[in-house]
Amino acid sequence: MATARLIRNGGRSEPSRAESVSISGGIPATDERALLALARGGDEGAFATLIAGRRSELHAHCYRMLGSVHDAEDAFQETMLRAWRALPRFEERSSFRSWLYTIATNTCLSAIEKRPKRVLPVDYGPAHDPNDPMAEPLVESAWVEPYPDEALGLEDGLTAPEATIEQRESVELAFVAALQMLPGNQRAALILREVLGFSAAETAEALETTAAAVNSALQRARKQLDDRLPERSQQATLRSLGDARVRAIASDYAAALERGDTEAVLGMVSEDMAWAMPPTPTWYRGHEAIRTFLETGPNTVVWRHRVTRANGQLAIAGYIWDEDREVYGGFVIDVLTLREDGQITEVDAFLDSAWLKRFGLPEDLPADTAATD
Repeated sequence: MATARLIRNGGRSEPSRAESVSISGGIPATDERALLALARGGDEGAFATLIAGRRSELHAHCYRMLGSVHDAEDAFQETMLRAWRALPRFEERSSFRSWLYTIATNTCLSAIEKRPKRVLPVDYGPAHDPNDPMAEPLVESAWVEPYPDEALGLEDGLTAPEATIEQRESVELAFVAALQMLPGNQRAALILREVLGFSAAETAEALETTAAAVNSALQRARKQLDDRLPERSQQATLRSLGDARVRAIASDYAAALERGDTEAVLGMVSEDMAWAMPPTPTWYRGHEAIRTFLETGPNTVVWRHRVTRANGQLAIAGYIWDEDREVYGGFVIDVLTLREDGQITEVDAFLDSAWLKRFGLPEDLPADTAATD
């Protein structure tokens, strides 16, 4: 993936600070200085204007650090509160953007210290026997959560232009899950240096350490991520497949589940694919396990689907027929990982109807909703 290549290559070029103001915040540098002066004087509207264009990037940063949409929202709000309170003391020794990222990073590091790391089920324990009952959902917040593409402020297709590729790659499930395995300081150093492009000196200032310590943490983080990340990102895979092929995969996957066609589903997945279902730790590996799972689980109910996007990846929202209410009730968001030949190598099925609202999808579909063609 591009982030993996950046890790191997040791960083990338980054716009100057003045350019970053325009690119990231959408506010010319001269206007930003005027707004800063007003905000330091207590003008909440000026502060809100300064923040508005940066909400998406700061929220995504908190998500990368914490692996959770909900935790990211809390961290973002805390960052805004801290920034507002500290604004009179902002001396402009760094850019406003860099200052905000320093506050956001340290807010996230404080949160990391207070809770266990988040993982995906495949990192939590071994694959389950499909003949055994599914495990009960874990009560504690243990799982990496899906991230709606809309939260990135990107509205183009899955096979996006170069300008948005790195933004999506940096929230792909594999990358975010790998980040959660790193200690907080390594996680922060890698994100600040190689996702956001801050210099070693800027990163050291943000983390209140030395450039040498940052470079040491970065080196250790790179090694761990190199061992965990796929060679090819989902963005590269989606671009090679093309929008038409990706749409066809989504349609075929939904249609096969709606028909209860086990063989059609198995024909779309790789021999060693993994199917996980947070918040339960249960997950299955390989065709035979997934065949049993499908025939005793998904294929025993009636489905309808809607295509969406999560973590820069293809995602499918699943709705199950509810006889009592006579609607298709929201049930799951399946985040699909694809390989170059179009086979599905992983399904992370997030089993919580609340995710549909977060993704801007209806909670229910009417009884006359047509099956996927």
